[in-house]
Amino acid sequence: MILGGATIAITAPNLIYSALALLVTLIHVAGIYILLSAEFVAAVQIIVYAGAILVLYLFVLMIFSEHQGTQALHTSFPVGVSLGFIVLAEMLMVYWGTGAASDGGPLGPPVWAKAGNTQAIGALLYTKYLFPFEIASIILLVAMVGAITLGKRSHKAKELAPANGSTNGFGAHPAQVTPVSVEHRREEAPRV
Repeated sequence: MILGGATIAITAPNLIYSALALLVTLIHVAGIYILLSAEFVAAVQIIVYAGAILVLYLFVLMIFSEHQGTQALHTSFPVGVSLGFIVLAEMLMVYWGTGAASDGGPLGPPVWAKAGNTQAIGALLYTKYLFPFEIASIILLVAMVGAITLGKRSHKAKELAPANGSTNGFGAHPAQVTPVSVEHRREEAPRV
């Protein structure tokens, strides 16, 4: 299903169908994470990628490509397919060459066997990695406040534009310099 959804996402002539096929692919990737006992990563995969990022893709498709509902295959499609097969062959060689195919046993650290994956991530996040977690939250907070400030500034400039006749919210004309003020400045200048 993952390969089929990815193939349809690449080759579908309608961009909306391509995005829906990408949704199917991302949900099935989350299923693989569940099979690997990584429930937290699967939930993040569905919430972030299948939810937020795909909705963003659909918004971009709806807004910017109203006349481009369909697309033809690009002229470099054969090159992309051949490079895809080369990368797939390399991945299979690494998989079987390293012995990962024959290894059995647990796939995660021993702490995951005692507690669940989500509990282990939470314990690490709030003990060993508490400071980087707090720094990341402060950086995101600053970015959010900056985005709100920039948004309000452009909104305020649009409100002021009709009042003073300008298009950018500032004065309609630059400050007028009269000849009297220029002569007055020449007289004040020290002579050398």
